[in-house]
Amino acid sequence: MSTACLFTVSAPSGAGKTSLVKALLEQRADAVAVCVSHSTRAIRPGEVDGDAYHFVGLERFNQMVEDGEFLEYAQVFDNFYGTARSSVETLLASGKHVILEIDWQGARQVKAKMPETVGIFILPPSRAELEQRLRARGTDDETIIARRMGDADREMSHYHDAEYLVINDRFEQALFDLDAIIHTQGLTLARQKSKNRALMASIPAEIE
Repeated sequence: MSTACLFTVSAPSGAGKTSLVKALLEQRADAVAVCVSHSTRAIRPGEVDGDAYHFVGLERFNQMVEDGEFLEYAQVFDNFYGTARSSVETLLASGKHVILEIDWQGARQVKAKMPETVGIFILPPSRAELEQRLRARGTDDETIIARRMGDADREMSHYHDAEYLVINDRFEQALFDLDAIIHTQGLTLARQKSKNRALMASIPAEIE
């Protein structure tokens, strides 16, 4: 069994998922990595292939789908996005825990193909607080905010798919909780036995 673990992190827009994962990576860069997805959208000025996304053409993306190379994929408006199994497996083989920032549908696809995946769902302290955070951005009109709240309700209704819940009321506490989940998962009996084979081999069989 690998000592590294695959995590999916899901949340409604405005719950703080991206900020929490970014902060976690800054303090645990030696042990945690985020898998870079593939995308068919056009590369934007200043972007580097392999940084935000692996940019591929639609024909190549469809071929990857046909060949079963994706753990999950989805169409978002006119573009396709997917997580390649090979990218995840390469990171896991390096010994790092791997995080996929993904919606509930993608998380469910990944779990079906890799049942050992650990799901984490991030929730706001309340629906009212989530709406306030969306309004505080100052970038959306009432129609868009209403649509985003509808999308958030659909996303949050699937929180029970995850093994862990993090409530992002106070950012530092939520970051501590997220870090604790990642760290604790590496201390399971199975992973400790795999990591410390010599020690386990030196311990005698169960003595009555």
